[in-house]
Amino acid sequence: QVQLVESGGGPVQAGGSLRLSCVASGDMLRRYAMGWFRQAPGKEREFVAVISWLGGSTYYGDSAKGRFTISRDNSVNTVHLQMTMLRPEDTATYFCAAATRGWGGNYEYDYWGQGTQVTVSS
Repeated sequence: QVQLVESGGGPVQAGGSLRLSCVASGDMLRRYAMGWFRQAPGKEREFVAVISWLGGSTYYGDSAKGRFTISRDNSVNTVHLQMTMLRPEDTATYFCAAATRGWGGNYEYDYWGQGTQVTVSS
């Protein structure tokens, strides 16, 4: 069992940058592929990015590609989402999630954090 805690969310102006972090405890991060998702009020949960167990592969949703970067540091049990060129439509609650199996960017996520709010103003 792994516990995930996100941080780094907050208000930011359009065009700005923000870095989200997710720290895992209770288990070694390297046992999991790690993903980021987001959900805005009234909208479906959206895939943002995922990184494989050792960081060798990354995949991004269309809205994140070219603007966001996912990374991980297994030595400190942390995954990051660096967000740049933020837009008002990026406003959402961002969740990190841990997957125990999968390949090619398609993973089964078993554990979720509580989320951190990102609000982008125009």
